[in-house]
Amino acid sequence: MESVFTKIVRGEIPSYKVAESECCYAFLDINPLARGHTLVIPKKEVDYIFDLDDELYGALFAFARKVGLAIESVTPCKRMGLIVFGLDVPHAHIHLIPINKAADMSFTSPKLKLEQGEFVEIAAKINEAFNKL
Repeated sequence: MESVFTKIVRGEIPSYKVAESECCYAFLDINPLARGHTLVIPKKEVDYIFDLDDELYGALFAFARKVGLAIESVTPCKRMGLIVFGLDVPHAHIHLIPINKAADMSFTSPKLKLEQGEFVEIAAKINEAFNKL
């Protein structure tokens, strides 16, 4: 059975796309810990991040770095937090979270409730910054 992320890549499920490359896709988390919280995935469905081949693993992290720099440029934060859990969805993914303190990355914290327009605005700003890098 295909993951929800594979369906997002194919456009079968809508997402707030932030950036895309030949092999990777980045979109806003719909239950964000912070404004700009983004998921970065390989387009190829692989469950566990350490099962990615070396080339795709490197490409995913290079793409995530560029996405993270774009997020930092449009979101007030001290750092870009990066977490790989891999337990929720059987498709390798990286969480990029704008942070000001370690507690900002706690998944037990309440999630932000953003309106559709806010998601669209955030995604557009990150995408614009990404395209300038």
